[in-house]
Amino acid sequence: MMKRKQKRPFHVMIIPTLGCPSKCSYCWSSEVGSPIMSIDTVKEIVLWLKDFRDDPVTFTFHGGEPLLAGADFYRETLPLLTNELTKLSPNFALQTNLWKLTPELADVLAEYKIPIGSSLDGPMELNDYQRSAGYYEKTMQGYKLALAHGLNVQFICTFTSYSVKFKEDIFNYFRENGLTLKLHPALPSLRSDEPDRWALSPEEFGELLIYLLDRYLENMSEIEVRNINDYCRCVFTGRGTVCTFVDCMENTFAVGPDGSIYPCYRFVGMPEWKMGSVRDHPSKEDLAASPAGVRMNQFKEFVDRECKSCKHIRYCRGGCPYNAMAPTNGEINSVDPHCKAYKRIFDEIGDRFNQEMMGSLGLDNAGQQMGAAKGKRPGIMTLMQRILAK
Repeated sequence: MMKRKQKRPFHVMIIPTLGCPSKCSYCWSSEVGSPIMSIDTVKEIVLWLKDFRDDPVTFTFHGGEPLLAGADFYRETLPLLTNELTKLSPNFALQTNLWKLTPELADVLAEYKIPIGSSLDGPMELNDYQRSAGYYEKTMQGYKLALAHGLNVQFICTFTSYSVKFKEDIFNYFRENGLTLKLHPALPSLRSDEPDRWALSPEEFGELLIYLLDRYLENMSEIEVRNINDYCRCVFTGRGTVCTFVDCMENTFAVGPDGSIYPCYRFVGMPEWKMGSVRDHPSKEDLAASPAGVRMNQFKEFVDRECKSCKHIRYCRGGCPYNAMAPTNGEINSVDPHCKAYKRIFDEIGDRFNQEMMGSLGLDNAGQQMGAAKGKRPGIMTLMQRILAK
């Protein structure tokens, strides 16, 4: 019997511009004076991908602020990608602060049912302290407009060395407002002159994840914490399910405003990380042979060597390559600095599952049953049942 070819996750990030109207304190992905991607460049993306590979593709419009490209850009781009690349079964997503969303733009995005990711760091005072004065109000105006047009919006919350002190307030804000909580730890940047100013330490991040695990399990009927779901899937399926925990090399690419190709949107605009140009229609082999491609593969080899004894290597894969290289100015001599935090939450999930499983079989002293027993910490098996039921 012929073995069926397994499709791999294929992700192309389109960066229409690195410009952004906001000036968030810890941001590293915007650039003053950045041009807007032309439709001719979009057509070159199409020509490049037609013969590049045949796996289903997800296009994520990112930035900078991708809505600066305007309604006409998306009115032309979305049909081009959809109709010309049907064999790739394109899916779409968009990451925006929502400031530039208009009824016209909302209609275009709604036609293609594009899910939107936005950013909100908690209550207004805390959010605006980290992101910029007036940010909260402008984003919430865009959020209301998006909802009125039937768009699905979820927020990413960035925890910094400052905001982690208010983790309870932030959790309660998302819970009380019925918002899904997806979090990012603030990270050092290859672009910043003060890379560690806002960065969340691995120890603080680990503590935060355990706190959120407990609070989530206590409030599952009122909130979803996406990251905790993802960590659970990793442990129970034995494979990474989000970009931080997969071999993104050769499966993820980003196209900058001028058509340059990079390993990820985090590298866009840095010449030393350019892998090629869509105008040259490079092959997978061409991109892998570029200096940036070689360096990304070197990270993969580094993980295989340095993490081979770690029980989480199958689904962690050393974490994010960018995170690993940002603190060392691009050198490869360590894995993702949040490795300690990842290990802590992975171990916690595994240990809780094993304890509950033994309890359900009557093999522990307390005879703890599936889920949380009275006086015990919340149970992980109830969460897994919820995840599997979706």
